[in-house]
Amino acid sequence: MDTYIIEGGKKLEGELFVSGSKNASLPILAATVLNKGITKLYNVPDIHDTKVMLEILKYLGCKIKRSSDKIVVDARDVKKNNIPEELMRQMRSSVILVGALIGRFKEATFSCPGGCDIGARPIDLHLKAFTNLGINIEEDSGYIKCKCDEIKAGKIQLDFPSVGATENAMLSAVMADGQTIITNAAMEPEIVDLQNFLNKMGAKIEGAGSNVIKIKGVAKLKDTGYNIMPDRIEAGTILCCVAVTSGKIKLKNVIPEHLAPVLDKLEESGCKLDIKKDEISLQAPKKLKAVDIKTMPYPGFPTDMQSIFVGMISIAKGTSVIIENIFENRYKYTNELKRMGANIIIEGRTAVIKGVRKLSGVTVNATDLRGGAALIVAALVAKGKTKICNIEYILRGYENIDKKLNTIGAKIVKEVGV
Repeated sequence: MDTYIIEGGKKLEGELFVSGSKNASLPILAATVLNKGITKLYNVPDIHDTKVMLEILKYLGCKIKRSSDKIVVDARDVKKNNIPEELMRQMRSSVILVGALIGRFKEATFSCPGGCDIGARPIDLHLKAFTNLGINIEEDSGYIKCKCDEIKAGKIQLDFPSVGATENAMLSAVMADGQTIITNAAMEPEIVDLQNFLNKMGAKIEGAGSNVIKIKGVAKLKDTGYNIMPDRIEAGTILCCVAVTSGKIKLKNVIPEHLAPVLDKLEESGCKLDIKKDEISLQAPKKLKAVDIKTMPYPGFPTDMQSIFVGMISIAKGTSVIIENIFENRYKYTNELKRMGANIIIEGRTAVIKGVRKLSGVTVNATDLRGGAALIVAALVAKGKTKICNIEYILRGYENIDKKLNTIGAKIVKEVGV
């Protein structure tokens, strides 16, 4: 088991370049299956989740070539339309491949996906969307089989603006006969990136970024190259890491409008921001101030940033109140912060954080991806050394986060287990 050993108390200062988006890369990698040709992708982060997705693509029959700056996916010889259970259970986002396989083969078989244990994330919305497109669903012995003779364009009303269900609906409808309309669609920037990529391949989609997406089915797609958008959650995480150490940073390759609610709360906490087209500069105060947060679907405050902010404001002046409206089990990580000395009270979906004067370095366990990132934030300001175990969760979504933070003054050692 690999671990991070973090020596706290180091002020972070410098410049960093934000990696490509995890949450945009995964559906776009899945979408390459729709093109019976060659796709070149740039700015794909080298993280565990993208590696798993590439392994699934190889299993399906894709030929993959990866260099330092691009990934080439050759999907001409894809023959399989089932996703192996052992790979499916490693990453929940693997379910996005189902829509792409349906779009190509009109058939897909898979088991229930895995991922972080942060609460119920049923795939009922995905299956309902498929049904609305004339796809038959059969469940047997833990496997789900989706099949149809023809994908029929239709109206898809999502009960909740689920990102994954929106993406799966888009992928399965790209080659449907006629126009599909998705209402109450998720509006995240990653949905826009998927639309832009699909359109560059020859799809006809409009409305991504709003709650209504319209898709006119096409007969085929074409080879293309595409540059993945920067990761807004990595950007927000780095800003919080710097803020908690009273540091200063210039963040490059970032889209500030994607981070609007995060930047607003950073300013509320006392940070000074200088925002340009693709750069954010942050100067943190000597002492952060408490902030109140309610997580909401985009364009609200992102649930993925909730735990990271809690790690930051655990040493802020005053009392903060956090309300988690997306995932009901996203506070598991707070028990680890308490071990470091944080004062956190959880009641249902609400967390009350009373800022403490200091945190102490101890051994803690990452419980999920973003909860693990919260422990990094806290460890950077803690007195002494913090040992973070189970960092495989963190490696799922952050590309070389230890090396990046070390270049701006952190002292993080990655210890490789046996």
